Amino acid sequence: MGVCIVGWAHSPFGRLDTLDLESLIGGVTRASLGHAGIAGSEVDGVWLGHLNGGFVPDIFTSSLALQADDALRWRPATRVENACASGAAALYAACDAIEAGRARVALVIGAEKMTGVSGPEVTRILGNASYVKEEAARGLTFPGIFAQVALAYFERYGDHSATLAHIAAKNHANGVRNPWAQMRRDLGFEFCNTVSDRNPLIAAPLRKTDCSMVSDGAAAVILADSSIARQFPRAVALRSRAQVNDFLPMSRRDAVAFEGPRRAWAKALDNARCSVHDLSLAEVHDCFTIAELLTYEAMGLAAPGQGARLLAEGTVAAGGKLPINPSGGLKAKGHPIGATGVSMHVLAAMQLMGEAGEMQVPGAELVGVFNMGGSAVANYVSILERLQ
Repeated sequence: MGVCIVGWAHSPFGRLDTLDLESLIGGVTRASLGHAGIAGSEVDGVWLGHLNGGFVPDIFTSSLALQADDALRWRPATRVENACASGAAALYAACDAIEAGRARVALVIGAEKMTGVSGPEVTRILGNASYVKEEAARGLTFPGIFAQVALAYFERYGDHSATLAHIAAKNHANGVRNPWAQMRRDLGFEFCNTVSDRNPLIAAPLRKTDCSMVSDGAAAVILADSSIARQFPRAVALRSRAQVNDFLPMSRRDAVAFEGPRRAWAKALDNARCSVHDLSLAEVHDCFTIAELLTYEAMGLAAPGQGARLLAEGTVAAGGKLPINPSGGLKAKGHPIGATGVSMHVLAAMQLMGEAGEMQVPGAELVGVFNMGGSAVANYVSILERLQ
């Protein structure tokens, strides 16, 4: 039994001062039900991706979706958490329930309210997604962790600061076309490649433009088993999906090898019986620009150390052979932790249905999604296509 996305919703991402977490969850719940054309009474279960112990005092959040529609009352609702991959984790848990025959229709929500706490508090909360006793407890932040990854890549393959700037510039240019993006501004390569008062070093060699932003936002999808999906106006099938987890401590891994993402991509593509070159586009987890560069190599687009040529040749640009992050990615769109994985699947579904507006990649037939938790610890890759 397969699973299809049959409806979706997406809030703006950014600093949303007038919306609390409950409002974000409720808004996308109502909108996704309306988009799919179903009532809450037709939903068999609710899964919410939301970071644990974090940015708001609301910890017991799983039933907040029920506030949006009384007909959801008595449905099982579960909060799912796997760091920055909490959204994909919630979606996969719902898929598991459908494939097991325990549900036919599922509501999946990803939501986060990050801007209500100070910058240092955001850093502390996110640091808990590292191997704390070796990393966060010793003052190593996530910018610091990915800075170490970048430095290791530079030591192995040469200085690629300009490559990272090209990734940032590409994604900010793409973000201009995304109506939900937190930053809809084309910053240009020179700005991204220059350390300045407006673009300071956050953790050398990573500049501000190499780091994703602190965001509020939510997204939701309605899932249905494939046997009933044709009853809906839209149906996008998850052709394959793969989750691969790696060791939590950075000390136990070669971070530059990006082995967890590499294995997840290989497994998902193999299960989908396709090659990375068959994809029309991909939405990938660029929490830091070095993560996108490593993803090019992990997904098999380039050999290790050769990812930069994909930018030089225009392969991953809008209009290229395989556009990466036509939405602007986390870099421009924003990264409300729990919402990110669900957002990526919404954007993939929109592309496949030809409903992505100015972001649309013409003729999109097969889309890859990569959502990552921590420093390549929890890795989720989906391959999606329009239901045939």
